[in-house]
Order: sequence, then structure tokens, then C-alpha cells
Amino acid sequence: MNHPPIISISKLSNWVAKIKELSSNKRWVELLSLYNDLNKSGVQFTEPTLFHPILKACSVTSLRHGKSLHASVIKLGVLESCTSIGNSIMDFYLKAGILDSTFSVFDNMKVRDCVSWNIMISGCIDHGDYDRGLSTFKEARAAGFETNVSTLVLVMQTVNILGALHEGQRMHGYIMKTDFLAVSSVQNALLGMYANMAVEFAQKLFDEMSDRDVIAWSVMISGYVRSDNAHFGLGIFREMLSLFGKEVDGQTVVSALKACTNLKNYVTGRALHGFVVRKGFYGDLFVGNSLIDMYSKCNDPDAAFQAWNDMPLKNSVSWNSLLSGLVCNGKHSEAINLFISMQKSKIEPDAVTLVNLLQVCKHFADPLICKCIHTVILRKKHELNDIIINTLVDVYAKCNLICFAQRLFNSMKIRDTVSWSTMIAAFTHCGLPDEAIKVFNEMIQTQEKPNAVTVLNLIEACSCYSELKVPKSVHGIAIRLGLATETTVGTAILDMYSSYGDIITSKKAFSQIINKNVISFSAMIAACGMNGLPHDALCLLTEMEMHGIKPNSITILSVLSACSHGGLINEGLSFFQKFIKSQEVKPSLEHYSCLIDLLSRGGKLDLAMELTDQLAKGKNVGASAWGALLSGCRTSYNGNENFQEKVIKHVLEFEPNNSSGYMLASNVYAARGSWDAAARFRAMVKDKQVKVVAGYSMVHVNNACCKFIAGDKHRFLLKEILEELHKCMKMEKIQVN
Repeated sequence: MNHPPIISISKLSNWVAKIKELSSNKRWVELLSLYNDLNKSGVQFTEPTLFHPILKACSVTSLRHGKSLHASVIKLGVLESCTSIGNSIMDFYLKAGILDSTFSVFDNMKVRDCVSWNIMISGCIDHGDYDRGLSTFKEARAAGFETNVSTLVLVMQTVNILGALHEGQRMHGYIMKTDFLAVSSVQNALLGMYANMAVEFAQKLFDEMSDRDVIAWSVMISGYVRSDNAHFGLGIFREMLSLFGKEVDGQTVVSALKACTNLKNYVTGRALHGFVVRKGFYGDLFVGNSLIDMYSKCNDPDAAFQAWNDMPLKNSVSWNSLLSGLVCNGKHSEAINLFISMQKSKIEPDAVTLVNLLQVCKHFADPLICKCIHTVILRKKHELNDIIINTLVDVYAKCNLICFAQRLFNSMKIRDTVSWSTMIAAFTHCGLPDEAIKVFNEMIQTQEKPNAVTVLNLIEACSCYSELKVPKSVHGIAIRLGLATETTVGTAILDMYSSYGDIITSKKAFSQIINKNVISFSAMIAACGMNGLPHDALCLLTEMEMHGIKPNSITILSVLSACSHGGLINEGLSFFQKFIKSQEVKPSLEHYSCLIDLLSRGGKLDLAMELTDQLAKGKNVGASAWGALLSGCRTSYNGNENFQEKVIKHVLEFEPNNSSGYMLASNVYAARGSWDAAARFRAMVKDKQVKVVAGYSMVHVNNACCKFIAGDKHRFLLKEILEELHKCMKMEKIQVN
């Protein structure tokens, strides 16, 4: 039997030198070719140091050759005696992404050193197997092997990713027992871990640090910003500026800008912009994009555009940030122009771009634009993106293309809660509540759990029903899901009952809300006012203030409206004066219009007119104020013909195409018995071809909801509906008798 010759290293000095030279110059292909030639000639290596460069060449060029070399090492038996070769093979498999083979080599190694453990720990973490990496680290500690700084930092980052605070505290204890706590990178990694999970622990550690570098300060700022304590984050940034003014980097500025964005602190944001200009950070894409986002969220799209325009380099995030800012600030035409510029600059639209463009479509409700963007979505192969498709369903519904929305929804292979909720909202928007309820029932059958948004969409669908049967069912669904006590859902429920005139159930729904806020109180105050309970509305206002909740502009409108409709003139005036003195909310035109309505209903027409004239001088008056005054003329006529005609003139000047002004003027004259004048205004509606929104009632016949429009004699099942109404009227008459 012929055995391949085993040549000693002394006889292979030229080849060894050549291998080392090729390795140092990273000429991996040539190195592997030389090894293959030697291998074919029957040469076998016994020197461990030569296996490392060959394995490195294999990891770069050929997985197959690396596996072959692994087999050769096993045959030679050098793996058992040389740990460094085992480490190299483990590193080879890790770089190839074969984690199981790495563990197999590790498990078969009889002798393991610190390098072996560190390779395994870092390898698991680098490949996203965080739990396995953490458990391997624990095994290494139990086996008595010490980790190095880089692996320790990596493990703490893993603890951070897993959100394992208890494990992080154990790591902290381990570090304190070693000399690693004096290493700044370890300190900062530990600080970063606490900053993400428990910022109060991070602050304690930060206070104990004797030597804080710029990274430590930056970690604390970003930690406070992420934990919704942006105010503290800005405070630390100011302190950092006083100590490290010259060393502040772009990443720190990004965190400070994020704090300004969260707080909507426009003044500090502008000051930071000046700091960016002075320090020359404009070349930093992250800083530039953060400036755009800050200005957009602070409602200054012009400054956002200027910051974008000043950036020497822009990426897709820069374009999308500005596009999103324009859309959020109602600059829809400018958003379309920006998208056109984006195409001219050869920037490919991504998912974020398309979602923003769909929001523009929703504003214009233009079916053509919507279909064009749908075409782009298909061309760019984004039809499997859930966010885009859900937004597209919503936009089709807003464009009243419910058939397109339903077809798109039905084509979705996987539907989540957002998808179902979007389709329910789509049918509701298009006035199809029965279909919305049907979609919800299908959702329940698929075992998909509804959330608060789903229930809110169902409640909105209930506004189309004429009786409380379906709304009560939806209320029951909210209770079973445990959502009736949530602020948003509970507020919607009380508002729903209030619109049906069931103020008692509305109050019960309000009492079940656990965390009542200004919105829930405002809704309940409005409900009491709408249902003729002005005193209850004022009591709720007092209760609200006792809970330390300050009224907002909606609350003030609701209270004034309740006083106006309830005849509490003095109480309403007193509240308005208190509101003006507090200066917490700036009075708007709606508040003054409500006050004019209050005065008009109370018979104080002269005072109401004086207030209206004062508002008109500042050009801060619209149809609502004059309309409130005209409505007062109907109930509190003072005999002044000129006064009445002046009011009617202004109402019709502001809204010549709104039928309500003509109808109100007609009713004012009819209330005085001036039938000719009343008929004249009704005739003007026909002459000017003003569209009249007809009033209607809804009744249920044979489990179907039927709309009764005034003057409609062609209603299907009209005879049956009238018979049903007559039966109800007879029953009511018998009960009264």
C-alpha cells in the first residue's frame, strides 16, 4: 500500500514562505490554487500555523475546499492537539453562515480556550441567534473562561435587544467583580443597555461615572428621548454643550433634534439649526434629515424645504421626509410637485413615497391619480406590502370607488386586523353600514382579534342606523373585548348613544371610562347640551376642573352651546368672560359665533349685532356668526326691519350657494306671518339652482333600513312603510288613551 509522502516543514520552506506571502497580500485564489497543487502531489502539512491562512482563503473563495480541509485535519489528528486550528475551522463555518457545523466542531474539541468561547458567543449573536449566544456566554462563565472586551460589549448589546433587564443587572454585577468596569467602551455599553430599558438606572450609573466621554453623554440624551422624557434629554444636551462644546458630534445633534421634534420646541430647534451651520454638520445626512423632520413636525414646511434645499447630499430618506412633511402640513400640491422633481432626479419611489402619495390622493379624492399610483405600486412590485395595500383600500373608498377597494381587499392573501378594520371603515365611509357589519362578522369567523380602531369604525357605521338595536350590539362587542373602558372607545360609545337621544346610557358609558381626559369630558358636556341638560353640562365642567383637566377649545364650544340651547344666558356669558380672562385658549371665530348665538337666543339682538360688527371690522367674521344672528331673529324679533334685512344680506353674501341661508331667511319671515317674503326666498333657491339637501328619516321594515326623504313618492315599499307607521301611531294613541 502506497502512503503519500509526509514532507517536513524544513523541506517545504519555499512553499511555506509562498503561502504566508500570498496570505499577507490577500491573494486568496492563488493561495488556494497552490494548496490544491500541493495536495494533488501528495504533500501533507503537519505545521498548524499553515492551516490558518488556507482556511481563511477557503472562507473567502470556496466553501467546498474548506470542508475538504476540515476532513484532512480530522484525518491527520491535529485537531485534538491544536486548539487554534479548531478555532480557525469554527471561524470558517461561522463566516459561511453554517452555525450547526460550528457547534459540531466546538462540541468535538477536547481543549477549548477563551478564543473558542468568544468565537462561539460572537458567532451566535452576529447570526441573530441571541438566546443561544447568551446561553453560551453563561456556559463560558460557568467553565471559568474569561471573556474579552469586544465580546462583553456584544453580549450587553444582545441583552439590550432581548429587553432582558434582569439579565442585564446580572451582567452589571459580573462586570463590577472584574476589571472591565474601568473600560470606557464597557461602561458605555452598560449605560446604553440601561438607557433603552430603564433610564432611571442609566441616570444612576451616569452619575457614578467619574470619567464621562462624549459617547456617554450622547447615550443619556438618546435614552431620555426614546423614553418620552425629551425635556430631560434637552437639559443634558445643554449641560453637555457647556462641557464638550467642541466635541459634540452629529449623532448627539440628531438626538437633540429628535427631542425638539417630540416637544414641538420650535425655538430650540431653530437654535440647533444655527449650531449645525456653525459646526459644519450639513454634510451629515442624518442631521439634515432630522432638521427636515423637526421643521415638518413643528408645522413649518417652508423651513423644512429650505433645510432640504441646503443639503449638499440627499438620499431617499431626505426626499421622503420632506414629502411626508408637506403632506402632514396640507401642502398637497407642493407634494405632487416634489414627487415630479424626485422622478426627474432618478430617485426611485419606495414604500414610504407611495404611502405619502396615496395620502395626497385621499385629499384630492381623484380616482384617476389613485389608479395611476396603483399602477406604479404594481410596476414596483409593492403589491405584497401590507401598509401600501391597506392605504390603497382606504384611498379607493375615499374616492368612492368601493368596488375597487373591495376587489383589492378580497385579493389579499393575508389579512391582519388593520386590513379588516380598513375595509370596515371603507364601507362605513361609502354609506354601506350593513356591508361593514358583514365584514366584521367575517373577521370574527377568521379568528382575527378586533382592536380599538375596529370597534371605532363599527361605532361610526352605527350612525347610519335608525334604531338602537345594532349600536347596542356593537356596545356589547366592545364590552366583551374589554375596550368599553378605554378612553377613545368609551367616548365614541357615549357620543353614539347621545346622537340617538339616549342620554342615560350615554352617562353610563361615560362613568365606565377609566382614564377620562379632556376629549371624553368635552363629548359628555356636548351630549348633555344636545339633549337639553345644560345644568348637567355645567356640573361636568366643574367636575372636570376638580380632576385638574383644563378645558380646550372644543370644551368651551360645548359649554357655550349647552348654555345657548338651554337658555342659560347669564351662565354662558359668565363662563365666556372667565374663559377670556384665563388666556389659556385663544378665542376663535367659532367661539364668538357661539356667543352671538347665545345672545341672540336670549333676546339680546342689539348686543349680538354690536359684537358681530366689531368682528367684521377685523375681517374675522364669517357665515356662521351672521347665521347665528339670523337664527336669533326668528325667535327674538325686535321689530327692526332694517336690522333683519342687514343680517339676511350678509348671510347670503357669504354663502350664496348654501340652501340653509335661504331656508332660514324664509322661516324668519314665516314666523312673522310675512308669507309673501317667505315664498320669495324659497323661490330664489330654485331660480339660482341652489342644491337643497333634503331632510330624511329612517325606519326598519322587514329587517331592512329604509330612508324616508321629504317629497319622495317613488319609494319602493312606500305602501308597506306607511301601513307600518299607521300601526305604530294607532298603538301610541291607544297607550295615551
